[in-house]
Amino acid sequence: MAKDKTAPDEIKVITRNRRAFHEYEILEKIECGIVLVGTEVKTLRDGHCNLEDSYAHLNAGELWLLGCEIPEYSMGNRLNHKPKRDRKLLLHRREIDKFAGKATQKGFTLVPLQMYFKAGRAKIEIAIAKGKQLHDKRDSIKDRESKRDLARAIATRRKS
Repeated sequence: MAKDKTAPDEIKVITRNRRAFHEYEILEKIECGIVLVGTEVKTLRDGHCNLEDSYAHLNAGELWLLGCEIPEYSMGNRLNHKPKRDRKLLLHRREIDKFAGKATQKGFTLVPLQMYFKAGRAKIEIAIAKGKQLHDKRDSIKDRESKRDLARAIATRRKS
C-alpha cells in the first residue's frame, strides 16, 4: 500500500520550553531548520536537549541559537560535539528580515519554544516574545486556575 502524500508530516517532539510560556507573552511563531553535527542528531534522537536558558540572536544577517544544551553523545568518541555551542538557524533571507526586524524593537526577543523532528529533519520553533512583568504572570496563573476549576465543576456536574 502506497503512502498517502496528502497526510501531514509526522512530528516527533524532542523537547518543549515550558518556561517560555510563563516568562514571555508569545506574539508570533515560525519554524526553522537548525545546523547540527552527527553526534548532536544522535543525542536528539535519544530525546536529550535543554532549551530552558536559550534564545535566538541576529548576527550579521544570520540567525543563531545561543544557550541551547545538547549533551554529548554517550557512544561518541573524541569527535563528539561541544554541548553548549552556538548553532545556526536556517531561514530564507526575507523571513529573517521580516521576523528578526520585529525582534529588534525594544522589549522583544526571540525565544525557542520547541525542538522536534519533522520528516526526519530537526526543526525548531522560534517565537517573537515580550517579557512578562510579575503582575502579568500572576494574572496568567489566575486565569489558568479559574479555567481548571471551571472544567472540574463541569466534569463533576456531568457525572451526577
